[in-house]
Amino acid sequence: QVQLVESGGGLVQPGGSLRLSCVASGFTFTNYAIKWYRQGPGKEREWVARITDTGGWTNYAESVKGRFSISRDNAKNTVYLQMNSLKPGGTAVYYCNAHWALTGRDYWGQGTQVTVSS
Repeated sequence: QVQLVESGGGLVQPGGSLRLSCVASGFTFTNYAIKWYRQGPGKEREWVARITDTGGWTNYAESVKGRFSISRDNAKNTVYLQMNSLKPGGTAVYYCNAHWALTGRDYWGQGTQVTVSS
């Protein structure tokens, strides 16, 4: 059974940090690039960060560049999103997405809520 399970969300004050995790199971994790997306209240889902299957290349949305960092541990089938200097605009449900370009297979997690508020 394919699963992507996000965790690590919660309530944080502006300027604070959180680290999200996304644990994969049921598929060959090392074939897949992983992306983080977020969807704020009343907003469309937006892409946040991406990491390649080997972890050798990352890129970020302009809105989070320099504050967020994506990484992966292929031995643990896990991707992380380190979020620093969080802003109230970062309040959203954060989702991880696994995509295998060769086949077009695409999987989503259920999301984890992040609330940035004082």
